[in-house]
Amino acid sequence: MTEDTIASTICKSGYTATIRPSSYVTSKEKTANAASYAYTGPMGDAEYDHQVSLELGGDPNDPRNLWVEPPSPGHKTGSGPNNDKDKVENRLHTAVCAHTVTLVQAQTAIATDWTTALADLHLQSAHK
Repeated sequence: MTEDTIASTICKSGYTATIRPSSYVTSKEKTANAASYAYTGPMGDAEYDHQVSLELGGDPNDPRNLWVEPPSPGHKTGSGPNNDKDKVENRLHTAVCAHTVTLVQAQTAIATDWTTALADLHLQSAHK
């Protein structure tokens, strides 16, 4: 994935559906991954997530890009996965496709610390 290919890949509607691994595969991986991170919460509330999301050109199958993401603080147990990181991924995707930030900048920021990625790229104040 490069800056030159984003129009025909990540910025093309429906692209991630063409590369997303099946839940048949990821369900088994999620359980093993959760154990490696010592996650003991309800599996239905955790998301098996890509560190660098598919919408930012992250590798769909590389185990180094996958982790069991626990629910965000304040999450109601049993209500399924709902993570604040999803909002950051969406905002970065929009910025990349609008050419506000480069693909590499977005990937680096989210891989370094997704909680500060928007502020680091001046897409949001550090206090939000």
